[in-house]
Amino acid sequence: MRDFAELLDRLVLTPSRNAKIRLLTDYFRTAPDPDRGYALAALAGTLTLSTVKPNVLRQLMLERMDPVLFQYSYDYVGDLAETISLVWEGTEPDGADVGDLSLGSIVAQLQSVGRADVRNLVRTLLDRLDGSSRFAFLKLITGSMRIGVSSRLVKQALGEMGTVDVGEIETLWHGLLPPYVELFAWLDGHSGRPELTMPAVFHSVMLATPVGDKDLDSIDPADFVAEWKWDGIRVQLANLSGTRRLYSRSGDDISGAFPDILEAVDFEGVIDGELLVGGTLRSNQATRSFSDLQQRLNRKVVTRKTIEEYPAFLRGYDLLFDGPRDMRPEPFDVRREALERLIATTPPLHFDLSPLVPFSSWEELDRLRTAPPDPVIEGIMLKRRDSPYTPGRMKGPWFKWKREPYNIDAVLMYAQRGHGKRSSYYSDFTFGVWTASDKGEGDVLVPVGKAYFGFTDAELEVLDRYVRNNTVERFGPVRSVRAEPDQGFVVEVAFEGIAFSSRHKSGVAMRFPRISRLRTDKLPRDADRLETLVSMIDAGAPVTDDV
Repeated sequence: MRDFAELLDRLVLTPSRNAKIRLLTDYFRTAPDPDRGYALAALAGTLTLSTVKPNVLRQLMLERMDPVLFQYSYDYVGDLAETISLVWEGTEPDGADVGDLSLGSIVAQLQSVGRADVRNLVRTLLDRLDGSSRFAFLKLITGSMRIGVSSRLVKQALGEMGTVDVGEIETLWHGLLPPYVELFAWLDGHSGRPELTMPAVFHSVMLATPVGDKDLDSIDPADFVAEWKWDGIRVQLANLSGTRRLYSRSGDDISGAFPDILEAVDFEGVIDGELLVGGTLRSNQATRSFSDLQQRLNRKVVTRKTIEEYPAFLRGYDLLFDGPRDMRPEPFDVRREALERLIATTPPLHFDLSPLVPFSSWEELDRLRTAPPDPVIEGIMLKRRDSPYTPGRMKGPWFKWKREPYNIDAVLMYAQRGHGKRSSYYSDFTFGVWTASDKGEGDVLVPVGKAYFGFTDAELEVLDRYVRNNTVERFGPVRSVRAEPDQGFVVEVAFEGIAFSSRHKSGVAMRFPRISRLRTDKLPRDADRLETLVSMIDAGAPVTDDV
């Protein structure tokens, strides 16, 4: 467990992506089985444990610490696992023989313990582990790593370890289970590539690069086709040998949330497309916004009522497999013709085709990009006619040409501490705009969004200092900051789209908001109004997603 704990500590303190990959690679090469397999599963989010609710950890902590002192400690540190790991006083004396505390042994205990005994097991392990290992253990059982390591990054480390392409790792990923003994044996060179029994595996997606200032000057419009970039999530639908799966673009299996899509599949193959809700183009019904799609996302199961209220469908972009035939080496034009033939045979309520956009010049396409025919469009995709389907993001074959982001000036209202390396800073901010009070008391600020990125480290120092020096109220970990017409902090917020939302007090929801500038030159009274945001929706502002 100590080696895993040391890995987590170093990953938290390492900002460089390449350095994180080196740390992961070194750990996977030296750690024994099954420890490294369970570490891989924990970092990639595939480890299944009897997770412990935060309230249980708080209760265990209060058995040994004054509640007020614990609350002050938690408020200062900002992370529950880190707080408990720092203040917990174990009962084992230094140097005591505490038996097997390897990661594999601890995972085995957690997977076999009954619900009634989980609390006692957690208490015992907290007593036996040292401080650093306690932190790793708590992160493990809460399922909340938040150490700046994505599933994709972990897979890239595996690729470097075994000198194989990350695409091969991703193709195998969903056919293997923790602790991944077969995978590591292959990467170590001790056995051949694992043979999968599940045919409908995930295949790495092809990604586009943003259009740069001079990119279009050097390419011929005749070599490319254009299609609309839709407001949903990129998915991959596979149906091979009777196995059906729906994957997100990062390879997460989201089949459970969309049984209606899987039930409608009546063909064999693998389609790359956009998952949307509402009506297909073939049914002549309106496609609905991303905020509606969110009602279906992040669910393991979905009710029939939800399916009826938010019907999902797949808008096809590309064809990876036509039956068992691998289409990826074929030119885009060939794949597109095959996709058109396949979509024509599918149920029209659940499948349609992303239409191509006719154009003869970049100037003409730019005009279409800035004024698309549907609010659920966020820009243009450019695809080279002769391009094979190549995993990853390489410049040249595919481009994305998005609409310009929207910008408003807003006022900071609330702040919370971040996680990981930001746990000592107030880095999660709620911002608001002005609107007329419904009580006739003049203008008031109403929250319209939250942002925790977009600013530099130097700007974070400025924001954190303002929160500390201008806190007016506290609500647990939340700080309310001074926000008055003539005193407060104005930030420029950039966002990709906006829609009406009944879940938010303001009645609107932004897509991908981020703090793009600190407007220290403006007073809060100069910030934007809610009416400005509503007018953006009325003008057809899209809600967007990244491809």
